[in-house]
Amino acid sequence: MTAPRSISVLGATGSIGASTLDLVRRNRADWQVVALTANCQAKELTALAREFGASVAVVADESCLPELREALAGSGIEAAGGAAALVEAATRPADVTVAAIVGCAGLAPTMAAIEKGRTVALANKEALVSAGEVMTAAVARSGATLLPVDSEHNAIFQCLSGNSIADVRWITLTASGGPFRDWSLERLQAATPAEAVKHPNWSMGAKISVDSATMMNKGLEFIEAFHLFPVGVERLRIIVHPQSIVHSMVEYRDGSTLAQLGPSDMRVPIASALAYPARMNTPCAPLDLAAIGELTFRQPDEVRFPATRLAREAAVAGGAAPAVLNAANEIAVAAFLDGQIAFTRIVQCADSVLSRGLPPPPASLDEVIAVDLEARIRARETMEPVR
Repeated sequence: MTAPRSISVLGATGSIGASTLDLVRRNRADWQVVALTANCQAKELTALAREFGASVAVVADESCLPELREALAGSGIEAAGGAAALVEAATRPADVTVAAIVGCAGLAPTMAAIEKGRTVALANKEALVSAGEVMTAAVARSGATLLPVDSEHNAIFQCLSGNSIADVRWITLTASGGPFRDWSLERLQAATPAEAVKHPNWSMGAKISVDSATMMNKGLEFIEAFHLFPVGVERLRIIVHPQSIVHSMVEYRDGSTLAQLGPSDMRVPIASALAYPARMNTPCAPLDLAAIGELTFRQPDEVRFPATRLAREAAVAGGAAPAVLNAANEIAVAAFLDGQIAFTRIVQCADSVLSRGLPPPPASLDEVIAVDLEARIRARETMEPVR
């Protein structure tokens, strides 16, 4: 009988964490849970820690620690809180560490796991968008393994398996186009938050749904792919595929194109990362291509959706540019969701912040975080009304 594999889930109460633990739950004998973390969802984290017999449960917000300790009293499960505890949990030995904390809060624990040489199932965008050069250098130093969890990057990872990256002609990331893919520019200007969060294919949080609507999500994924798959910007491209069945493609120099197909369910790429290099069962229904009927593709429209152009330019510029883009976009998306700015102002704001000049390239995680904070200040200033 094979011994259970150990797993830590950083961001256990979010959508990726929930999908990960659903797979663990369905294959319970195969897994031993080490650490589970959340921001401040003490009640939910307690329930998960007790269910899975975690060794430690951590809340990032230290003010929530008393509630967590009280809820876990007598369970034998260690309770901890704060940024340092989050990093400590990430460094605990585990066969797989799932990095699914949203935003820059996930940078330090993800880096800590990488520096320990862990196998990291990466679902935190900021890790490679904001800190790509710093983080890939850490991977090279420590010998850590990065397994991408985003459906597009996981698809590319699968299509590259057993092949030489030197033989790659093109890597193509597919984009659903979001809920506004067929809208005119005039109509986009009046788009509401309620309309923007209604993704036609995926069930996602509000921020990532808005990013999909602006196509910034695909732009950020372009930057991630640039760091994960070293073929150069000129061999990376984006194509709109409304059905979200083909998750990405790799074309080789002999003319062969390999594509990964699957349902619009994040448990598929998560399972691929958890079981790597093997496979595991998921509850996802098999594809019925006859019922789907057709798969269509078209070029992205960078007039209506300039975010992909902006991200490509940031990838070429390198240094601080991707971190500035990501931070400015986060502030602008929050302002849109709060009804403060129009939908079309989101990408305009990010562009404006980038145009104001860039700080020196960050050489450490602390410098990345400093760039991020400064960009957020500039983004807020950009959106302030002129008096």
